[in-house]
Amino acid sequence: MASLDQIKGKPALTLVLAAPRGFCAGVVRAIEVVEAALARTDRPVYVRHEIVHNRRVVEALRAKGAVFVDEVSEIPDGAVAIFSAHGVAKTVIEEAAARGLASFDATCPLVSKVHQEAQNHSRAGRHVLLIGHAGHPEVEGTLGQVPEGAITLIEDTAQAEAVEVPDPENLAYTTQTTLSVDDTAAIIAVLTRRFPAIRGPAKADICYATTNRQEAVKVIAPRVDVLIVIGAANSSNSNRLVEVGRAAGCANTFLLEDAASLDWERLAGVGTLGLTAGASAPEALIEELIAALAERFDLRIEEAGAGEEDVRFSIPKALAG
Repeated sequence: MASLDQIKGKPALTLVLAAPRGFCAGVVRAIEVVEAALARTDRPVYVRHEIVHNRRVVEALRAKGAVFVDEVSEIPDGAVAIFSAHGVAKTVIEEAAARGLASFDATCPLVSKVHQEAQNHSRAGRHVLLIGHAGHPEVEGTLGQVPEGAITLIEDTAQAEAVEVPDPENLAYTTQTTLSVDDTAAIIAVLTRRFPAIRGPAKADICYATTNRQEAVKVIAPRVDVLIVIGAANSSNSNRLVEVGRAAGCANTFLLEDAASLDWERLAGVGTLGLTAGASAPEALIEELIAALAERFDLRIEEAGAGEEDVRFSIPKALAG
């Protein structure tokens, strides 16, 4: 006897995939650093903090032998230390060096650019206003590049309106790389209005991958009934995609860790679904959700957005040989 699905057929669903989506070059490089260290040394490999903000990535590297810890003090003598893609304070690197640990820095080169900017401004006698989110590992790393008190964190336009600076004529700003492009522009507008002499980066600190993924979401959000962003709850760039999706016209935009976490009732009656993934979410998570959707819907899949990316960052030479 035919099943009810066979009689009625699956409901139709148009799935609009954002392009680009998922892994960025900085995340790929960070994972390659850990994998190369595991392949090229007999010593245990320890990673301080999550190499990127995604449980699937961390679990895969742990299965290959990587050990994840919160602090350098937890790394035993003789082991290899790796610092996450988010970057670390100078004191963390100095602690590892003082311990005599072999270490490799998986910091995204675009985060390292922000570190260098903060250092250059501080050496030039400028106070730095860092636009970012308190407590985020990337922000903690940037704060740790200069002497205490040399940077003030700005999280929103209200703080930008209220901040007092030691010398408005010797002032600069930098930003976290994974912020909302529009929100950051609003904060910068306040700062430049209040402090006309403030110096900014020659090229925007928000990274190309964050910008491109947000632009893709802006393209598809007005077209879809629901927009799913695959990513971790502690992923800044993934959470910003949710905010951008809602602001761009899809009120029903939400973050999803993986296909197993989806409440299917949220898709009841949906005709068009948008799908993207944060820069630290592997494509396998997208593929698993598509497979789960195909079991329940008659899918028609298309892509839309800002196009593909071809950026690649090399790993340290000591690991590439």
